[in-house]
Amino acid sequence: MSLFAWCSRRAGGLAMLVLIALSYWVISGELEAQRHGYKYHSTDSLSAPNYNPKATGFWVTVFSYYCLLIHFLVFMFPIRSSWAVYSITRSLRKTARSKTLKDFKFAHRRRGSSTSLSSSETLTSSRDLGSSSSSEAGDLDPELYADADIAPDRVIHAIIIPNYKEENDTLRETLEVLASHPQARNTYDVTLGMEQREREAETKAAHLISEFSKKFRSMDYTIHPSDIPNEVAGKGSNVAWAARKLSEKYAIGQRKDVIVTGIDADSHLSSNYFALVTTMHVAYPETANTTLYSAPIIFDRNAHNVPAVVRVADVMWSAAGMSGLYEGSTTAPPTSVYSLSLELVDRVGGWDCDSEAIGEDLHMYLKCFFALNGNLTVRTVLSPVSQTNVTGGGHGKGVIGIIADIRARYKQAMRHMWGALDTGFAIRKFAEVWQERKHTSRAFRPLHTTSGNASDTYIPESQIDGVDMEAAPESGIFSDVTTDTLKDLDYKRIFYLFHRLFEAHFLPVQMTILILSSTIFLWVTEGTPDVHGISWIYPICNVLRTLGFLEVALFLFLYEKFHEICVETREREMSDAGLTKGMHFSRREVKTNYIDYVMVPLVAPIFGSIPCAYAQICHFWTLDLVYTVSKKVTRRRGKSLSATAMV
Repeated sequence: MSLFAWCSRRAGGLAMLVLIALSYWVISGELEAQRHGYKYHSTDSLSAPNYNPKATGFWVTVFSYYCLLIHFLVFMFPIRSSWAVYSITRSLRKTARSKTLKDFKFAHRRRGSSTSLSSSETLTSSRDLGSSSSSEAGDLDPELYADADIAPDRVIHAIIIPNYKEENDTLRETLEVLASHPQARNTYDVTLGMEQREREAETKAAHLISEFSKKFRSMDYTIHPSDIPNEVAGKGSNVAWAARKLSEKYAIGQRKDVIVTGIDADSHLSSNYFALVTTMHVAYPETANTTLYSAPIIFDRNAHNVPAVVRVADVMWSAAGMSGLYEGSTTAPPTSVYSLSLELVDRVGGWDCDSEAIGEDLHMYLKCFFALNGNLTVRTVLSPVSQTNVTGGGHGKGVIGIIADIRARYKQAMRHMWGALDTGFAIRKFAEVWQERKHTSRAFRPLHTTSGNASDTYIPESQIDGVDMEAAPESGIFSDVTTDTLKDLDYKRIFYLFHRLFEAHFLPVQMTILILSSTIFLWVTEGTPDVHGISWIYPICNVLRTLGFLEVALFLFLYEKFHEICVETREREMSDAGLTKGMHFSRREVKTNYIDYVMVPLVAPIFGSIPCAYAQICHFWTLDLVYTVSKKVTRRRGKSLSATAMV
């Protein structure tokens, strides 16, 4: 391993150590300057301090301005999140009133038994669809779409449900929700990604398939082996194996219209999710195969049964995911659930399976982002994904139960923060694309024809020079090779991406260190002259920090309406599908959830700074994080809790 690779994987930990060293140098230097800077008059009375700025003057300035920068970033994050939740809520109101997205039905009126949308229920953008190549979040504004006659049944949704030791009730409930969608029978190819590590996984999958196979276009399962070298157990390796197997089912000409969606075992998706993805895929043909679709997530099933500090932690986690989904955003990493074309999966070589890919959603986004030189198109699916809060089974068990729930949520926070490894991955990928910036020709093969390494998907340009790919015989060596030319590096988007990565993986720890060290610095320098000219910075930092807390309160206030709309919409759809019996719906009321606002100062250190610092310290000697088990509620067993979650 090169020094560059080693350092990139420990970028967060190294940054933390550098900041601690800088803080120590500045504070100790100020103490030393004061100790030797006092002079006495002949009367032995203490004079005004004769301050010596030479010892640490430059580093004091660096420290102070960096402190201001970090406070400004902390100030901006809740503003962006508040704008995102406001704009998404506003759009959800429009879609809720739009007949286009309600009662999404298929009419058997084309090509015999094939299905299609009626023109009154079809969306096609009235804008110049072919000219869009930029990232656009929040594209689906119903007022911008007009009727058209398309055949969305040609778009197949390959849905992967990775799971490990999931209760049958959890999987069955998720499958029931999917099966209730009007388009499920015609366009859903469902794959259960089972694990060899789980005993009787094959039997469990077979029972579910026998129960649900007739409700989908097809249904299958895969068993991920437990002995593949260099693979780490987790959602990423599970999805990678399932995707490689399902890839075999689709011909070259069909792959551009196969959209792969990975969902958690407890994720409930509205039929609108797939309807909107289909619509945008058809409406933007020029960018359809370089687009990743993201949706906001909402914890609306058992939030009322978990401690407030856990509930707020999940709300803030959803805020982090939504912060990039506002209209016009060029950087929108997905959270848990996302979709992309099978051709884009081919291009990047599928999902990675090593330690760095434990946060497979962000990791896959980064792979796609850099594989396209930063020109990945991102579109927001205005159909929030319902999920459950992680719990330790503590509901109704008093203080012991609260501690159990907090502990379970902390373990999940560790998995989230372990994803700081993705910053190092992004640094190395940027170095690669920079070195190859003048070589924009790419060639790739279907996922199942490669050995599993991303590099195997790229065919050396020297091997395809002079070959007429279109004229190549179908059975020839190049018959399954797709060629393409990339756009130049988009440095602006790359800058935005690294800002978001810094915000996610560095900011929690950096902010905590700076709050503590700046407090000590001010205490040490109290009463001394401002020889560095930086005294104006710290009052501004105090104001920014205070405003930051107020902005989080504003986000929670705006979130109330978002949560209300999502719960009402899901309950209406579940009622229409006959699935409301035993289904959990967590409603929020400002009067009864005031305690959530009080919990905000506790959430940041417990589920942000502490696990982030711990993960980054651990990275100095290990990159591996093994499975842990968390618990979630199901519709069928409301009082029991089912084991789940890949961590």
